[in-house]
Amino acid sequence: MKRLIDLTSDEARAHFMKGSSYFNDDLPRYLSFEPILEDVAAVLNGGCYSQFQASKPSLIPNVNYNFIANKDGRFAWRPYELMHPAIYVSLVNLICEEENWAVIGKRFGEFEDGVIDCCSAPVMSVDHQSDVATQVRNWWQSVEQRSLAYSLEFSHILHTDVTDCYGSLYTHSISWAIHGLEEAKRKKGKNSLLGNKIDAHIQASRYGQTNGIAQGSMLMNFIAELVLGYVDEQINATLQNCEDIRILRYRDDFRIFANSDERAEEVLKVVSDNLRQVGMKLGVAKTISSRNVVVGSIKPDKLAGIELQDLGNANAKTIQKQLLRLHSFGQKFTNSGALRRLISDFHSSVSNQSEVPDDLEVQVAIATDIAFGSPATFPAVAGILSHLISLAPNDQKAELWEKVQQKMERIPYNGYLEIWLQRVTQPKAVGIQFSSSEPICRIVNGEAPPLWENDWIASEELKKALDVSKIVVATVDDEEEVVRPEEVELFKENAWAY
Repeated sequence: MKRLIDLTSDEARAHFMKGSSYFNDDLPRYLSFEPILEDVAAVLNGGCYSQFQASKPSLIPNVNYNFIANKDGRFAWRPYELMHPAIYVSLVNLICEEENWAVIGKRFGEFEDGVIDCCSAPVMSVDHQSDVATQVRNWWQSVEQRSLAYSLEFSHILHTDVTDCYGSLYTHSISWAIHGLEEAKRKKGKNSLLGNKIDAHIQASRYGQTNGIAQGSMLMNFIAELVLGYVDEQINATLQNCEDIRILRYRDDFRIFANSDERAEEVLKVVSDNLRQVGMKLGVAKTISSRNVVVGSIKPDKLAGIELQDLGNANAKTIQKQLLRLHSFGQKFTNSGALRRLISDFHSSVSNQSEVPDDLEVQVAIATDIAFGSPATFPAVAGILSHLISLAPNDQKAELWEKVQQKMERIPYNGYLEIWLQRVTQPKAVGIQFSSSEPICRIVNGEAPPLWENDWIASEELKKALDVSKIVVATVDDEEEVVRPEEVELFKENAWAY
């Protein structure tokens, strides 16, 4: 495991230019944004997007591409935002200039030491594990284990997090984080400051807005961590020399340790005040206190998931009963990390089933309803369904998939889910031509809908590099009928961060 900030500028550039860094959630393996990033990088040749513009992109809407993942099957949505590749590559070029990278690294070092321990400094793998798996392992070691150890010193824990962290981040605060508030204010709007240049890139891709950054890439995770590190610095300055408290932070999640409710709430106010300066506010509904640090350190869904880890195999020996247990757990802990992990484990075990069960349609119905109530589980549930339906007679497969598709279509605004529905219904062995309005699905089917607004670009060479057909690196028709557990490896790894 190696901290991202400890890389050389060239190593950091290579890391941010990976397809899995540009979009750091699961996609079917026939989709990759890396070819576009490589071609755009070749055109920009280390330079800035502005050299190729006919007009300012900040004056045009839809420069970035947005699509939605539904979190609860109803009204809770998670927006994914794919930054315009030309602006993304330009921003990587800017941040990873040797001098700029050194400045940012120095600032990250200055955020350390104080009452706050940051446990989410971006890390990358130095072995066979993926970068996400490495970040997950770091979270487990740094947050949960240290929280439990603090039970020896503290009697109270207060757990809170930021509401819509990425969507509310004030972009001018990026310059504050890099240069300090006074210098950033004194040189506001001047293009000589690195922070202002980064701010300008983000505004250029988001219609000139100064609130919010794109969600879905390692690069934006890095920017958010930079601003939150600045908030840490301000909190440390206010609470310096306080020996009676401790704060652990993982991304926008804060855990305050103290020896009384009153002291914990005093510290919470300091955290809230400093977050508000950069446009963020704490979620009241997610602020929970406990007078038992061990109990308060582990999320309720995780404790319940530990109890259900074997799905009750001793007294729930059939697949249907195990699915019903998962379904019941999902009703209590919708879209939780524990549910995602349990489903991922079940996906691995159910793939060993080889005989056609008498209750196959019932199993399919229960699995589908789990995803209907917790759509974030769909990549792994799709794997489960692909295995179950592969056992059906050929003349029944299409009918079962059509029923699954019809049910999942009732979930509003879920382009991400449709990408995975296409993966499991369109292989030749299934034979359903998947139809969707989701642009990425249409691109897979050979169409060419725009993902990003390119009218601001003057260069025909750059527009050619942005050809959306390049994201399809294999044919969905040739995919295996069954989604193997390793195909949705990130699903399990990401589950630990929920």
